[in-house]
Amino acid sequence: MLLAGGQGARLYALTNVVAKPAVSFGAKYRIIDFTLSNCYNSGIDTVGVLTQYQPLILNDYLGNGEPWDLDRSYGGLYTLPPYMAKVGGEWYKGTANAIYQNLQFLQRYNPEHVLILSGDHIYKMDYSKMLEAHIEKNADCTIATIDVPLEEASRFGILDYDKTMRIKAFDEKPAKPKSNHASMGIYIFKFEALERELLADEATKGSQNDFGKNIIPNMLKNGSVLQAYNFEGYWRDVGTIKSLWQSNMDLLGKSPAFTLGNGSDTGDKIYGRNGALAPTFFGADAKVANSITTCCEIYGTVVNSILSEGVIVAKGAIVKDSIIMKGATIGEGAKVEYSIVDENANIGANCSIGIGGDSDNLVLIARHTSLPKGSLVKPGDIIEKSGGQANDN
Repeated sequence: MLLAGGQGARLYALTNVVAKPAVSFGAKYRIIDFTLSNCYNSGIDTVGVLTQYQPLILNDYLGNGEPWDLDRSYGGLYTLPPYMAKVGGEWYKGTANAIYQNLQFLQRYNPEHVLILSGDHIYKMDYSKMLEAHIEKNADCTIATIDVPLEEASRFGILDYDKTMRIKAFDEKPAKPKSNHASMGIYIFKFEALERELLADEATKGSQNDFGKNIIPNMLKNGSVLQAYNFEGYWRDVGTIKSLWQSNMDLLGKSPAFTLGNGSDTGDKIYGRNGALAPTFFGADAKVANSITTCCEIYGTVVNSILSEGVIVAKGAIVKDSIIMKGATIGEGAKVEYSIVDENANIGANCSIGIGGDSDNLVLIARHTSLPKGSLVKPGDIIEKSGGQANDN
């Protein structure tokens, strides 16, 4: 069960008309590709994607699930929006309520175990290994954890566990964290335990219907067996402009922090609905260094940047330390630094965007925005466009 209905408010203009999991990443992917590819690489063949906020582009992108081998007659990929039942109906109120509203879907398959995931994290993980540990310990619930810097721990659910990985305490986003063992928002439940806890939570007046705030603490109180599963690979929650930018930048360099795994190791590959893309065209004066470009036209200079399909960098333009998304145009003589330029935006000739900025002062240009020639956008500015059309694929 893949939770993909969040608004992603901290991504500002990037999620005005797009659900966070559908935001572009790494030149030819979307954020949700990582979780879905993990499912494929882990041998999972039945996935329910729970959508809610701005689902149009996300639903179009998911289609029948073919890129992740989920186009099946039994099982496969299902999109699960909130719906009106005969008696009542409401938006998903929290992560636990979202799963509760889809208990009928789960009961249809009557699984022994249910894997619950978030669709807005960048990582590669074999869930089958976590499942093996879950079964071996006979756990009611297993939570994937990763150690984070202590100064960042207050952003996460924080666990305390013993030498056997048995969870002894859980604190959701504590002001003063007692450890740096952070929940990744990845859970495996025995289905019977999950069903029991969701029904009890729904009947509890005043519950926030959230796994971290309600379900997990309540299971600890009632003596359920909760186990931690430590993950040591690359993982990033791309819920902010800076973290999204940094995770893209982590793809660059001679020794990148992680790769998209598109070589011979198919078990490590990220899949997406991007088809066969033509190579980038480089003009006579083009200069490109330490960058990823996919099916672009480059006539200017690109340094330490990520450029998606259909991007045009005109003659004399300079792009540095930036992410330029699908279909965007950088006009002649324009200079762009430390910026995220969303899909189909147009930066006019001789514009100056984010010059002198850094990773703490990123510029964000919303999709379908057109900046007149000679425009000046200072570091840290966010240029939003109202009324953008959600018609991208």
